[in-house]
Amino acid sequence: MTTKTDSTKEIADGRFHQLMGPEADPPFLDLVELEQTWGRRWGAADEVSPLRSVLMRRPSAGLAEVRADAYDPDLDAFVDPDRSWYWTGDTLPDLDAVRAQYDAFVDVLRREGVVVVFAPDLPPRFTKAVYTRDPLVTIPGGAIIGRLAPRMRRGEEQSITATVAAAGMPILGTITGSGLVEGGSFVKVRRDHAFFGTSVRCNPEGGRQLGRLLDEHGIRLSTVSLPGYLIHLDMCAVMLDDDLALVNPRLAPYDYLSALWDLGIETVDVHPDEEWASNMLVLDRRRAILPAHLPRTAELLADRYDVEVIPVEFREILKNGGGLHCSTMELQRDWS
Repeated sequence: MTTKTDSTKEIADGRFHQLMGPEADPPFLDLVELEQTWGRRWGAADEVSPLRSVLMRRPSAGLAEVRADAYDPDLDAFVDPDRSWYWTGDTLPDLDAVRAQYDAFVDVLRREGVVVVFAPDLPPRFTKAVYTRDPLVTIPGGAIIGRLAPRMRRGEEQSITATVAAAGMPILGTITGSGLVEGGSFVKVRRDHAFFGTSVRCNPEGGRQLGRLLDEHGIRLSTVSLPGYLIHLDMCAVMLDDDLALVNPRLAPYDYLSALWDLGIETVDVHPDEEWASNMLVLDRRRAILPAHLPRTAELLADRYDVEVIPVEFREILKNGGGLHCSTMELQRDWS
């Protein structure tokens, strides 16, 4: 049966929809399909392919609230009684240095041709929101939104979701329930194999949910347990190439090191006086940005492993609890 309205014929029994589709194939990750529908090959298959776009957020104005009477000598840190901030060491933040070092890092990225997508500023209580690595993970095709462990950071997820979606990136899933997943403890070692470090900040339930979401994309997730109060895998290891990783052997879980060796990946130790050296950002295979105050590890990588190291000053921001790697999340690396 048909009706006529303004000389336009309508198919009232629904056959019109059959004529227009449906088209399940090609699948979501087909490269032509992804680029035509979502504009580009979003996401990343590893940690070492050419970096094209990163997510960042500028340091919080709330760092100005760190005050001298909150210093705890047992922790060697300033700690907010209301748990909205902490700052390591016995000197108050040098906010001019924080801003200058952060801006210099952004300038280096832009000179390297990396597109920087900024998440908006949040209220001052979000003093750790500069560390955009943590609220999400990215894989080929898009992002999985995590769930942050500490109450002081809970709520960053909504802002990150909105920013990523506004940039055009597909949201492939979200950690819910009692799961805790932070991107700093997630490493893409192979196109079909990633690792997740459980810790005081990332729990087995988060790993279970993340593994289920990754399985739909053909990625196997291996879980390793981090020692003591180490919160993230990127505090003790970083991939430099498909067959090379920089590790802190005093902190890295043996089962993670063993898994890398089984995959044919050579590991090189950070200099023992430079514990933070593994928290670097890789721009391309054997080409990375490293804090300038860690020269011994940089020299080792350049001399023995042909790794090009670009130094940037970042020491003041490290006192807030995170480094170069923590301060970025790749939105796009080359993959096929």
